This record gives sequence, structure tokens and C-alpha cells, in this order.
Amino acid sequence: MALEMKVPSPGESITEVEIAQWLVEDGDWVEKDQAIAEVDSDKATLELPAEASGIITLKAEEGDAVGVGEVVCLIDTDAEKPGGDDASTETYDKPGDEKGGGNAGPDLDKQNAQNKDSNDKAKALTQTPSKSSTQSQEQDGGKTYATGTPSPAAKKILAEKDINVADVKGTGRDGRITKGDAENATPSMGTPGTGDRGSSRTKLSMLRRKVAERLVEAKNTTAMLTTFNEVDMTPIFELRKEYKETFKEKHGVSLGFMSFFTLAVVRALEMYPAVNSMIDGKEMLTFDYKDISIAVSGPKGLMVPVIRNAENLSFRGVESEVKRLAIRARDGQITVDEMTGGTFTISNGGVFGSMLSTPIINPPQSGILGMHNIVERPVVKDGAIAIAPIMFVALSYDHRIIDGKESVGFLVAVKEALENPTELLMNNDVKKALEL
Repeated sequence: MALEMKVPSPGESITEVEIAQWLVEDGDWVEKDQAIAEVDSDKATLELPAEASGIITLKAEEGDAVGVGEVVCLIDTDAEKPGGDDASTETYDKPGDEKGGGNAGPDLDKQNAQNKDSNDKAKALTQTPSKSSTQSQEQDGGKTYATGTPSPAAKKILAEKDINVADVKGTGRDGRITKGDAENATPSMGTPGTGDRGSSRTKLSMLRRKVAERLVEAKNTTAMLTTFNEVDMTPIFELRKEYKETFKEKHGVSLGFMSFFTLAVVRALEMYPAVNSMIDGKEMLTFDYKDISIAVSGPKGLMVPVIRNAENLSFRGVESEVKRLAIRARDGQITVDEMTGGTFTISNGGVFGSMLSTPIINPPQSGILGMHNIVERPVVKDGAIAIAPIMFVALSYDHRIIDGKESVGFLVAVKEALENPTELLMNNDVKKALEL
């Protein structure tokens, strides 16, 4: 019986996925629950397990977009698992030598003649014509072509583009220039250098295409504006230097910057609830909870998992959740539900060395905070020049519901909490806040 395997729904509102990679080949034997393919949705990459054991027949190619519920492969559950001697390797020189005895008669003679004819044709096709050291040829309707010779279609395209045949490298058999080579060829713009001038073309994954659509949507549908500030990270550096080893020994996670920024954002959202809101039609929807999306880099591109109810988490709780989500994103195990429903986003471009940027809102949210790299800079403290680790921060916001006063006030509140974490984030009890 041939079992039809259909694309399961990876999550609410997702109607199609893309076959990112087949993990098996057509005709392979697969075991039940074996991962047979990786599929991309617009939010995550998921593995597709075999629903039964048997011989698989693929019905979709890598890169194909297939709808939820569409058949992507067949599994012959009645097929026997390969193993032992293959009967197809047995040969019989004459009628009567067939396994099981008996005489096949004229039918077998006829079959043998057909097999001989087929073998002769195959032998003729596999024979390689002689080639000189400077010229390779291919046979095509009695004609021979030298390396670099364009096909008629390719020759016409190159002529239309006014491109010299000698400037095009053929990828066809024995170096012949194909129609595709001609279509991809570009006119020379000046004298080429001696370096490599190749290029490659790669299809964007469904996840990357969805990210692109959402970024353009955010730019086109929001009144986005960005405000900036700078943060003196000296107090946080001092706290981490004193307590990070003890914190890691007790909790098994590092005391990073993300917990300070997350809790500073939670405090600022309490003070400026409009930043924790979004537009829903003609209404503004404001959330009592703080679900903080954190932008992380995964193998398939940018992913934004969500820290749920961050207002209820301690420093240890935030760091543990950040580590858990980052590992799942890195290993391709993150789910759609884990990346849905955030109310505010924090993006840390500083890990890649970014000094300053204007982050793009993650719709339908109304605000995103961008963190950047920490650099020692000259600053004025108590009337004197001093050197301090400074981070530039940026808040991009939807000006339709967040006014300038609220946006600037929010970012100043974040700055105040980061520059005075002991009082504003730890209630003047560091060890209790860090659960040491």
C-alpha cells in the first residue's frame, strides 16, 4: 500500500512551506519517525518525520513551495526492506537455466535478443570519441562542436547582448555554451582584471523571504522614527566583574548584559505603557504583560524568540531563558509558538561590532531597542575628562501611537536603570537580586 505523506500544519495562519532539503533520496528505504526532510515555514525550519516504514517516492523538489495538506512523497509500506542477495544480479545464459527450472521458450529468446540490442546501444552511447589535446568535441546530429561553441539559441542571445563568445565560459557538455550561459552573461564594463569574476545565484529561503516582506511592511506601514542615547556601562561592568563567577557557579549560566537590558526595558515599559502597545484597526491595544522578543542569529537567518512574562523573571530567570532560546534557535529546534506574540523587541547588534544603527520595528509591535558595541570613550565626569565604557542605544518607534515625549522618556528611563542598576533594578540588595 502506498501511504501518502502530506505537509502537516506547522502553526496557525501558515498555509504553505518550502522543501529546504530532502534528507533521503528517491527510492530509499525509510524507517518510521526517521527525519526525511527539512521544511521552511515563514517563521522556522522544521523536520518532517516519516509516518511509516517503506520505500519512499519523492513528489516535490528541493526549493518547491507546497501547501499545507499537499502530498510531498509516497511510502510503499508493502515493500520489503533491502538486504541479502539481490535476485536482479542473477544471470541466465540460456533458457532452462532460469531459477526454479523449466524452459522459457521463444518468449525468453525474444527477451534475450531485446536485452542484447539494448546492451549494444548502451555500449555505443558510453564509448568516448577521440579528442585532441586542444579541442574537445560533442556529437549532435552528426555535427561536432569545439569547446566554447555556443548553441544556436545561445548564439542569438549573445548577439542581442553584443557579447563576445570568447568572453563566455560554457557549462554544457565539453564546455559548450548553453542558452542558460548566454542568459546569465553580462556585458563587459571595461577591461577585466586578473582576479576571479564569477558569481552565484541562490534562491532565498521562505524564512528569509518572509523576513524581507516584514521589513518592507514595517517601513511602509508605520511612521517609524528613531531616537538615540548613550549609556555609561561602568556600573554593570563592576557588578559583573565582582559577581559573574559566583553567579555562574550557582546558576549554571553567565551573568550577561541581556538580563540588565531586559529588566531595564520592563521597568521603562511600566513607566511608558504606550511603548508596550500596538495598533489594532482604529484602536490602540495596550498589554499588561511584557513579552520581550530578542533578535538572535540562527542557521537560517534572523530569528526572534520571545521571553514570556519578563516582568516576573529575575536576573537568573532572564539569563536562563535567553540561553535556552538561543540554543534552540541555533540547533533549528525553535517553534513558531516560541517566536509569536512579543510586545517589544531588543536587538543586540553589538555582538557583531555595530557602533550605531536604526533598528526596524518588528510588526505589529510599536517599539524596538537596539544595543550596540561597548567602546571606551572620553566622557566628562564631575567636571573632568575620564575614560568610560560607552554603549550607544537606539529606540525605533511607531510615531502614530508613541509621541516624542514618551519615546525619549522611555529611552532615558532605560539609560537611568543601566547606569544605576543597584538601586533601580536590584533594590539596593545585589546578592538577593542575583539569588546568591
